[in-house]
This record gives sequence, structure tokens and C-alpha cells, in this order.
Amino acid sequence: MSNLAGNESRGVQQGVRLESPLYPRRRPLSVLFVPGDTATIECCLEKFEKAQFTVRSDFVLSLAECTERFQSQSYDVVVVEYPSAGCNGPQAIQFLHQNMHAIPVIFLTDGAGSECIAELSAQGMVDYVEREHIANLPMAVRRALKERKLREELAEAGKALRHSQSLCRALMENPAYGICRCDGEGTILDVNEALLAMLGYSSKAELLATGRELALLPDLSMGKPSAGSSPALVRIEPGDIEWKRKNGTTLKARLSGRGVVDEQGKFAGYEIIAVDITEQRALEDHLRHQALSDSLTGLANHRRLFEVLYSEISRSKRTEREFSLLLLDLDGLKEINDRFGHLVGNRALCRLGQIMADCCRSVDTAARQGGDEFALVLPETGAGAAALVATRICDLLAKDAEEPALSVSVGVASYPKDADTIGTLLYAADANLYFMKNQRPRVARAAHACGSEISVSNPSVFP
Repeated sequence: MSNLAGNESRGVQQGVRLESPLYPRRRPLSVLFVPGDTATIECCLEKFEKAQFTVRSDFVLSLAECTERFQSQSYDVVVVEYPSAGCNGPQAIQFLHQNMHAIPVIFLTDGAGSECIAELSAQGMVDYVEREHIANLPMAVRRALKERKLREELAEAGKALRHSQSLCRALMENPAYGICRCDGEGTILDVNEALLAMLGYSSKAELLATGRELALLPDLSMGKPSAGSSPALVRIEPGDIEWKRKNGTTLKARLSGRGVVDEQGKFAGYEIIAVDITEQRALEDHLRHQALSDSLTGLANHRRLFEVLYSEISRSKRTEREFSLLLLDLDGLKEINDRFGHLVGNRALCRLGQIMADCCRSVDTAARQGGDEFALVLPETGAGAAALVATRICDLLAKDAEEPALSVSVGVASYPKDADTIGTLLYAADANLYFMKNQRPRVARAAHACGSEISVSNPSVFP
């Protein structure tokens, strides 16, 4: 393998179009092969070259060397031959998964992969490519890098949400508490000014006159003291409740409480403490929406897309009913940006997003993955019906009178007919999309030669 050490950087020739925003054209790719024979590595490098990757490659002969190499080098992806002399058995697979969780691992297998690899692949943790289909390796790498970017964004979104929650907790430690005292049956005896202000009433008499006081309290039956227990130890566990203010708006409150005793030490009722969490819940809902939606189009983002795909695969396994995925690529976005400006380009993306949303059922999920890439998940829908939805989207785009005119390329894949994991489902739909996109120039040239026009926005051919 000495020839590989001096051949770590390879040039790139014209080939397959890769313009993902997560993996721009001609970005260097650093690959570690674990372990690898010369023929296999050379074959992999040839496939990377054809896919327009500029590759820096390295190899090790054992897992121990792999760990040492990662202490001094960084890699974008690890390609593992399995089984091999230096990597065999489930322990080796688990070792790679546990020690390289931040770096994508792709297995080259002789068959469909071991049971352990298949299980991890189904969970989106690793991926595998069969040796007889080694030409799919660049696509698997592209997909793995996208998923790695997704995991990083998920971690950032989770960090932002936890930060928001800590701020909300800090605010709740010093609020103006609403306090209500009631008897053992829940009849209100007294309320403080803070609670009246929360509800929008000027006095206790005005509140009690509405006859709504019992609706303010949770079920207190579980909080009654049992025989032989101390009433002072009665606790009402914190819980959330929705109230209606005097003006009809909704107040979300968190209630907690304790038992109170009279002068003789007998159980006399409850003291309920209420904290207004309306703004907290609104903030959490806003952050949750931001974490799951695309800020430009309002559609679901790729994080939400992966959640929906995982959920649909799980449901399909239970019900044995198929679902379909559409991948859509807005044609000519770069030309629109160059000619009309980015505001018009953004408007074009929103136009497509609105048409997709209009074509959705309540159970469907329309998403923007990023850039000019969109997706549509159609539960309990076969490939034929999904193709009709794609045709409808293209027809509505063609009928849109707003300038500039828009068209899309569409790829359709159904689960489990075309794929059995999230990764392979996306790959199948992506392959069909590029098949359609590559057919268009030939169709357009033939139409021009005949002096006729052909609408390239209608996906009439699905492989």
C-alpha cells in the first residue's frame, strides 16, 4: 500500500453534479480506510473521483491503529471493510460506533451486512454499502455528511431550548404568586390580590359571583389525608391547568399546594399556589416551532423531516402499510438569483413551498431540506398516487402567473417497496430525481428540433 501514502490527494474531473448546501462542489474529503487492501481502496478512490470529490485518503490495519490515528488526524468519514482480518465480530462494530460517534462510519460488506450493522443502520447511526454496489459509496458519503450536519444542528437546537428552559425556571423562582385557600371540598375561602390580578377580577366577591370558582381548582380528592396521617403533610403535586380570564383569554398556570390545619390541628383544607406560566409556554411553543420549521418558507425543516420519516417507518412496520416520499428540486434557482436578485429567489422558494402546502393533506408533511431542495412525506400512499401529487404540484407551478416561471424536478420513492431505511429511501428518491433532471435536456433538444414546446415541469417519467 506504499503507493497510497503518496497519493492521498487526488484531482477531480467533470462528473456528477453535487450542489448540496451541506457539501459544496469540490470540497476536500478526508477518508480513513479501516483496514483496507490496495484494490478496494483504489476502487473507492475512483468512485470518489467520478463523483467530484477531492480526496485525501489514509488507511490503518487494525482498530487499535485507528484510535491512535484519530489522536493526531481528523477525518470526514471512515470506510470500514467488514468482515476483515482487522475488523470482525459485533464487538468491533460496537467499538467503532462508540468511539467514532461524531464521525460518519460506512461499512463495505459482502452481503446485506451483519445483523448488528443492519440494526445500527436502521437507527441512522451508521450506513453500509455492499461491495457489488460500491458505485453507491459516494452517495452514501454525501448522505452521511448531511446526517452529521443534521445531528450538529439538533444538538445546537437542544442547547438553545435547554438555555431557554433554564431562563424560564430562573424567572419562576421569584414570581408574584397567586394564592388561594379552600376547604376540603374545594370551595374557595379566600384569594390574594395577585391571583385576582392574574384572572382579571377586581375583588373576591366579583370572582365568586361568576360561579366559576370550582373550575379554578384541580381534583383535590387524591390530596386528602388518610386515616392516621398528619394533615400538615398533605401535598398537592405540581400540575398545569388552563383558566379563562374575565375577558375570555386563556391563562396557563402551574398549581401546587399543601394541606392546612385549624387551631385544633385538624385538617381544614388546602392552600393552593398558582404561577402564571402563559408566557413561558408561549416561548417554549415558539422555540419548538423554530426548531422544527424552516424560517423562510414556514415548512418543516430537515430535522422535522427526519423525525417524520422515522415515525412513518415505525408505523409502517406495525401496520404493514406503505408510504411515499417526494424529493423536489427547484430548477434554475441560481439563474433566478443572478438575473432577478435574491429577494426574487427567496420569493420563488416561498411560492413552491405554498403550492406544496396547498397540495398536502392534514397527515402529510411538506419540508424544506435546505437551498433548493424540498421533500413531501405522504403516509399510506403508493408510488402511483404520489406521482399524481407530484404532477399536481408541477401543474400548479406551471399555471402560476407570477414571474419568473418556475418548474421542479421530482423523485418518488415508496417504503418498503424501494427502500427499508431512511437513508436508502432518501437515496432512492434522490436517484429518481436526478434521473428525471438528466432526461430533460434530451427532451428539450428533441422538442426544439421539432419546433414544438414541451413543459418540463410535468414529471411524466418516474423510473
